[in-house]
Amino acid sequence: MKILLTGVAGFIASKTAELLLKEGHEVVGLDNLNDYYDINLKDYRLDTLKNVNNFTFYKADIENLSELDSIFKKHKFDAVMNLAARAGVRYSIENPDIYVSTNMQGNLNLLNLCKKYSIKKYVLASTSSLYAGKPMPFLESLDVSEPISPYAATKKGAEAMCYTYHHLYDIDVSIVRYFTVYGPLSRPDMAQLRFMKWIDNNEAIDLYGDGEQARDFTHVTDIALGSIAALKDLGFEIINLGGGQNPISVNTMINKFESLLNKKASIKHLPFNKADMEVTFADISKAKRLLNWEPKISFDEGILDCVKHYKDHYDFYKTIRL
Repeated sequence: MKILLTGVAGFIASKTAELLLKEGHEVVGLDNLNDYYDINLKDYRLDTLKNVNNFTFYKADIENLSELDSIFKKHKFDAVMNLAARAGVRYSIENPDIYVSTNMQGNLNLLNLCKKYSIKKYVLASTSSLYAGKPMPFLESLDVSEPISPYAATKKGAEAMCYTYHHLYDIDVSIVRYFTVYGPLSRPDMAQLRFMKWIDNNEAIDLYGDGEQARDFTHVTDIALGSIAALKDLGFEIINLGGGQNPISVNTMINKFESLLNKKASIKHLPFNKADMEVTFADISKAKRLLNWEPKISFDEGILDCVKHYKDHYDFYKTIRL
């Protein structure tokens, strides 16, 4: 297949591109390379892809319809995977406008171009943040009409527009809701990389709440494989991609880093943010049934993978700004 993959310099999309290319697909990646976090991390991920056959990169923004249109004109895509997004719950509270313009308008631009160029397969990356306050484990059929952060609200809006375009224009849509993705080269605003670096550098961890909040941690490789599996024809489906194990507390993650780095964490406790979720836990039975997907990498294996990559590439990681 020839696939347009947005946000390709990002944490999840870069891994997805790597695996698509290994499977023999042609990938056209685009990213606006914004400075929401350290651009060196984005450049590093992108450099691993640039010399691979069947990969083409455009520095472009999904908010720019004319720029996108010129790319769609040059290529005949079989599918679009929209993994570009403004991410982060707390930052969305401070800057809701840019979340609307990227996560909603950018998504709409891509859907309009799928309609214009008769592209019949669309994959949208969405979020477990939509499930706040709902009974666990989270099922895709739950009512998620009460998002508690601008980030979640814009993802809900993008999902709704996807359904509209499926209904009106028969675009086959897979929406994959991600649950707390972690792994090597993760974003520096995410707990995994921050905690690892802070512990190793003997700096205090900024810990919101008591650390007993828990997450359905999912390794980036598993998430990328699930996203690729969602390229199959499904009509319109929303599918959870989660760790498939009991939720793991933030304190447990800190303890594992302490053990692997052989250092004791210093913790600065901060108030729990009311836009955050206490616990996430995915029901992944639908992913197993429709995609034949379930995660393969345990949390212990995944955390070891993170620390090994960090140690093996220490000179690079020490330059990354948190």
